[in-house]
Amino acid sequence: MRYILLLLIIVPAAEIGVLLLSGNTIGLWPTLAIIIFTGILGAYLAKKQGLETIRKMQEQLRYGQMPGDTILDGVCILVGGTLLLTPGFITDAVGFTLLAPPTRRLYKRILLTGIKKWMEKGTITIIR
Repeated sequence: MRYILLLLIIVPAAEIGVLLLSGNTIGLWPTLAIIIFTGILGAYLAKKQGLETIRKMQEQLRYGQMPGDTILDGVCILVGGTLLLTPGFITDAVGFTLLAPPTRRLYKRILLTGIKKWMEKGTITIIR
């Protein structure tokens, strides 16, 4: 919980700093245009990849397979799309890396490792 609190303080402060720097460097209107463009592009990419992931999950369930990897893809796409809709350059960069399949693998490994640690500690329970 303390990490989330730190992120809620540090990320907006860093975003404001980067936006002010960008506004001073390239100007107000180009900065606003970039923010709006990344929001629209992020929504489009998240919708496209999200629908593809849902179709893949349905297909795996149809054949009796567990869609564990696909669920992690869906989580990464959801978080990435949300970050891209949030105004700012830092959140946009992280959001794009969550939507890009090569870098998404890294995030999925980190997420899977975290889930395994939670299960070993007993802080999360999987009911079968």
